Amino acid sequence: MTGALKTVRPETVRAWVDGWVVSRNAPTPVREPWGLRVDVGLPGHMVRHVVPAPTPATLRHLTALPSVPGTWLKLCAPPEEVAPWLPPSWDVQGPEYMMTAPLDPAPPRTRGVTGMTAAARAGVAAPTGYTLAVTTRAGVTVARLLTTAGEMAARGQMAIAGATAVVDQVETASNHRRRGLGTIVMRALTATAAAGGAADGVLVATPAGRSLYETLGWAVHTPMTAAVLTAG
Repeated sequence: MTGALKTVRPETVRAWVDGWVVSRNAPTPVREPWGLRVDVGLPGHMVRHVVPAPTPATLRHLTALPSVPGTWLKLCAPPEEVAPWLPPSWDVQGPEYMMTAPLDPAPPRTRGVTGMTAAARAGVAAPTGYTLAVTTRAGVTVARLLTTAGEMAARGQMAIAGATAVVDQVETASNHRRRGLGTIVMRALTATAAAGGAADGVLVATPAGRSLYETLGWAVHTPMTAAVLTAG
Protein backbone atom coordinates (compact mmCIF):
# COMPACT_ATOMS: atom_id res chain seq x y z
CA MET A 1 0.00 0.00 0.00
CA THR A 2 1.63 3.21 -1.14
CA GLY A 3 -0.92 5.67 0.14
CA ALA A 4 -4.58 6.51 0.58
CA LEU A 5 -7.24 6.04 -2.05
CA LYS A 6 -7.66 9.47 -3.62
CA THR A 7 -11.31 8.98 -4.53
CA VAL A 8 -12.58 8.67 -0.95
CA ARG A 9 -14.49 11.77 0.14
CA PRO A 10 -13.97 12.41 3.88
CA GLU A 11 -17.37 14.13 4.09
CA THR A 12 -19.05 10.93 2.87
CA VAL A 13 -17.25 8.87 5.49
CA ARG A 14 -18.15 11.42 8.16
CA ALA A 15 -21.82 11.32 7.16
CA TRP A 16 -21.79 7.52 7.36
CA VAL A 17 -20.29 7.60 10.86
CA ASP A 18 -22.66 10.34 12.03
CA GLY A 19 -25.67 8.33 10.86
CA TRP A 20 -24.27 5.04 12.17
CA VAL A 21 -23.98 6.33 15.73
CA VAL A 22 -27.60 7.52 15.65
CA SER A 23 -28.74 4.20 14.21
CA ARG A 24 -26.83 2.23 16.86
CA ASN A 25 -27.43 4.67 19.74
CA ALA A 26 -23.66 5.04 20.13
CA PRO A 27 -21.70 8.03 21.48
CA THR A 28 -20.85 11.03 19.32
CA PRO A 29 -17.76 10.43 17.12
CA VAL A 30 -14.48 12.02 18.17
CA ARG A 31 -12.23 13.55 15.53
CA GLU A 32 -8.72 12.12 15.43
CA PRO A 33 -5.75 12.89 13.15
CA TRP A 34 -6.42 9.65 11.26
CA GLY A 35 -10.21 9.97 11.05
CA LEU A 36 -12.93 9.30 13.60
CA ARG A 37 -13.16 7.32 16.84
CA VAL A 38 -16.38 5.98 18.33
CA ASP A 39 -16.28 4.74 21.93
CA VAL A 40 -19.00 2.13 21.45
CA GLY A 41 -18.47 0.44 24.82
CA LEU A 42 -20.09 -2.92 24.02
CA PRO A 43 -18.64 -6.39 24.67
CA GLY A 44 -16.70 -7.34 21.57
CA HIS A 45 -17.05 -3.81 20.20
CA MET A 46 -15.41 -1.45 22.64
CA VAL A 47 -13.96 1.14 20.25
CA ARG A 48 -13.98 1.65 16.48
CA HIS A 49 -11.53 3.74 14.51
CA VAL A 50 -12.77 4.81 11.08
CA VAL A 51 -9.93 5.72 8.73
CA PRO A 52 -10.79 7.37 5.38
CA ALA A 53 -7.17 7.36 4.14
CA PRO A 54 -5.21 4.44 5.63
CA THR A 55 -1.44 4.39 5.10
CA PRO A 56 1.23 2.08 6.52
CA ALA A 57 2.26 4.81 8.97
CA THR A 58 -1.32 5.31 10.16
CA LEU A 59 -1.82 1.57 10.68
CA ARG A 60 1.46 1.22 12.55
CA HIS A 61 0.37 4.05 14.83
CA LEU A 62 -3.13 2.69 15.46
CA THR A 63 -2.01 -0.86 16.15
CA ALA A 64 0.64 0.40 18.56
CA LEU A 65 -1.88 2.30 20.69
CA PRO A 66 -2.91 0.74 24.02
CA SER A 67 -6.01 -1.21 23.00
CA VAL A 68 -8.31 -3.85 24.41
CA PRO A 69 -9.83 -6.83 22.59
CA GLY A 70 -12.92 -5.66 20.76
CA THR A 71 -11.16 -2.63 19.26
CA TRP A 72 -12.16 -2.31 15.60
CA LEU A 73 -10.58 -0.65 12.60
CA LYS A 74 -12.82 0.32 9.67
CA LEU A 75 -10.45 1.12 6.83
CA CYS A 76 -11.35 2.64 3.47
CA ALA A 77 -9.21 0.28 1.42
CA PRO A 78 -9.43 -3.33 0.20
CA PRO A 79 -8.11 -6.12 2.46
CA GLU A 80 -5.14 -6.93 0.26
CA GLU A 81 -3.81 -3.39 0.71
CA VAL A 82 -4.10 -3.14 4.49
CA ALA A 83 -3.77 -6.72 5.80
CA PRO A 84 0.04 -6.85 5.36
CA TRP A 85 0.39 -3.92 7.76
CA LEU A 86 -1.71 -5.39 10.57
CA PRO A 87 -0.12 -7.52 13.33
CA PRO A 88 -1.30 -11.15 13.75
CA SER A 89 -3.40 -10.17 16.79
CA TRP A 90 -5.77 -8.31 14.43
CA ASP A 91 -8.39 -10.46 12.71
CA VAL A 92 -9.05 -9.13 9.21
CA GLN A 93 -12.67 -9.63 8.15
CA GLY A 94 -14.03 -10.19 4.65
CA PRO A 95 -14.33 -7.31 2.17
CA GLU A 96 -16.99 -4.65 2.58
CA TYR A 97 -18.09 -1.80 0.34
CA MET A 98 -19.13 1.73 1.17
CA MET A 99 -21.83 2.55 -1.36
CA THR A 100 -23.63 5.76 -2.24
CA ALA A 101 -26.66 6.76 -4.29
CA PRO A 102 -28.59 9.93 -5.08
CA LEU A 103 -32.14 9.74 -3.76
CA ASP A 104 -35.08 10.49 -5.99
CA PRO A 105 -36.60 13.79 -4.84
CA ALA A 106 -39.71 13.26 -2.76
CA PRO A 107 -42.98 14.14 -4.51
CA PRO A 108 -44.56 17.26 -2.96
CA ARG A 109 -47.25 15.20 -1.26
CA THR A 110 -44.66 13.16 0.65
CA ARG A 111 -42.38 15.92 1.89
CA GLY A 112 -42.16 16.23 5.64
CA VAL A 113 -43.99 12.98 6.39
CA THR A 114 -42.40 9.90 7.90
CA GLY A 115 -42.92 6.21 8.41
CA MET A 116 -45.73 4.39 6.65
CA THR A 117 -47.17 7.62 5.26
CA ALA A 118 -44.03 8.44 3.27
CA ALA A 119 -43.66 4.86 2.03
CA ALA A 120 -47.31 4.56 1.04
CA ARG A 121 -47.40 7.92 -0.75
CA ALA A 122 -44.27 6.89 -2.67
CA GLY A 123 -46.07 3.74 -3.82
CA VAL A 124 -44.11 1.26 -1.68
CA ALA A 125 -46.27 -1.72 -0.76
CA ALA A 126 -45.72 -5.16 0.73
CA PRO A 127 -46.03 -8.20 -1.53
CA THR A 128 -48.84 -10.68 -1.00
CA GLY A 129 -48.48 -12.55 2.27
CA TYR A 130 -46.54 -9.80 4.02
CA THR A 131 -47.26 -6.61 5.94
CA LEU A 132 -44.98 -3.58 5.76
CA ALA A 133 -44.44 -1.64 8.99
CA VAL A 134 -42.39 1.57 8.96
CA THR A 135 -41.78 3.47 12.18
CA THR A 136 -39.58 6.42 13.10
CA ARG A 137 -38.39 7.00 16.64
CA ALA A 138 -35.50 9.00 18.10
CA GLY A 139 -34.26 9.81 14.60
CA VAL A 140 -34.16 6.18 13.44
CA THR A 141 -36.56 4.82 10.82
CA VAL A 142 -37.10 1.05 10.86
CA ALA A 143 -38.82 -0.80 8.02
CA ARG A 144 -40.07 -4.32 8.69
CA LEU A 145 -41.79 -6.89 6.52
CA LEU A 146 -43.83 -9.30 8.63
CA THR A 147 -45.61 -12.51 7.70
CA THR A 148 -49.27 -13.03 8.54
CA ALA A 149 -48.06 -14.98 11.59
CA GLY A 150 -46.01 -11.98 12.75
CA GLU A 151 -42.64 -13.49 11.81
CA MET A 152 -39.92 -11.02 10.86
CA ALA A 153 -39.13 -11.73 7.20
CA ALA A 154 -36.95 -8.70 6.39
CA ARG A 155 -35.93 -5.47 8.03
CA GLY A 156 -33.61 -2.48 7.82
CA GLN A 157 -33.11 0.90 9.44
CA MET A 158 -31.95 4.37 8.55
CA ALA A 159 -30.84 7.62 10.18
CA ILE A 160 -30.34 10.99 8.49
CA ALA A 161 -27.08 12.90 8.95
CA GLY A 162 -27.40 16.36 7.41
CA ALA A 163 -28.63 15.72 3.87
CA THR A 164 -27.46 12.09 3.83
CA ALA A 165 -29.50 9.00 4.71
CA VAL A 166 -27.39 6.30 6.36
CA VAL A 167 -28.88 2.86 5.78
CA ASP A 168 -27.98 0.18 8.32
CA GLN A 169 -28.66 -3.43 9.30
CA VAL A 170 -30.64 -4.52 6.26
CA GLU A 171 -31.29 -8.26 6.41
CA THR A 172 -33.71 -10.89 5.14
CA ALA A 173 -34.46 -14.12 6.99
CA SER A 174 -32.97 -17.12 5.21
CA ASN A 175 -36.35 -18.73 4.48
CA HIS A 176 -37.68 -15.53 2.88
CA ARG A 177 -34.85 -14.69 0.49
CA ARG A 178 -35.10 -14.28 -3.30
CA ARG A 179 -38.57 -12.77 -3.04
CA GLY A 180 -37.64 -9.12 -3.48
CA LEU A 181 -38.16 -8.28 0.19
CA GLY A 182 -34.84 -6.47 0.54
CA THR A 183 -35.84 -4.22 -2.33
CA ILE A 184 -39.12 -3.32 -0.61
CA VAL A 185 -37.30 -2.53 2.64
CA MET A 186 -34.79 -0.32 0.82
CA ARG A 187 -37.49 1.55 -1.07
CA ALA A 188 -39.43 2.17 2.13
CA LEU A 189 -36.33 3.54 3.85
CA THR A 190 -35.22 5.75 0.98
CA ALA A 191 -38.75 7.09 0.43
CA THR A 192 -38.86 8.11 4.09
CA ALA A 193 -35.38 9.62 3.84
CA ALA A 194 -36.29 11.68 0.76
CA ALA A 195 -39.47 12.88 2.43
CA GLY A 196 -37.33 13.97 5.37
CA GLY A 197 -35.08 16.07 3.14
CA ALA A 198 -32.20 13.68 2.42
CA ALA A 199 -30.60 14.10 -1.00
CA ASP A 200 -28.35 11.06 -1.06
CA GLY A 201 -27.65 7.83 0.76
CA VAL A 202 -24.66 5.92 2.06
CA LEU A 203 -24.26 2.44 3.50
CA VAL A 204 -21.64 -0.26 4.01
CA ALA A 205 -22.46 -3.56 2.33
CA THR A 206 -21.26 -7.14 2.35
CA PRO A 207 -20.49 -8.72 -1.04
CA ALA A 208 -23.99 -10.27 -1.07
CA GLY A 209 -25.61 -6.97 -0.13
CA ARG A 210 -23.62 -5.14 -2.78
CA SER A 211 -25.38 -7.17 -5.50
CA LEU A 212 -28.80 -6.06 -4.24
CA TYR A 213 -27.87 -2.41 -3.86
CA GLU A 214 -26.33 -2.19 -7.32
CA THR A 215 -29.65 -3.27 -8.84
CA LEU A 216 -31.22 -0.31 -7.00
CA GLY A 217 -28.76 2.23 -8.40
CA TRP A 218 -26.15 2.31 -5.64
CA ALA A 219 -22.46 2.47 -6.59
CA VAL A 220 -19.29 1.58 -4.71
CA HIS A 221 -17.62 4.65 -3.24
CA THR A 222 -14.73 2.72 -1.72
CA PRO A 223 -13.89 -0.84 -0.75
CA MET A 224 -13.55 -1.25 3.00
CA THR A 225 -11.81 -3.59 5.41
CA ALA A 226 -12.81 -4.33 8.99
CA ALA A 227 -10.26 -5.67 11.46
CA VAL A 228 -10.74 -6.47 15.14
CA LEU A 229 -8.17 -6.89 17.89
CA THR A 230 -8.66 -10.40 19.24
CA ALA A 231 -5.81 -10.50 21.77
CA GLY A 232 -4.26 -7.92 24.04
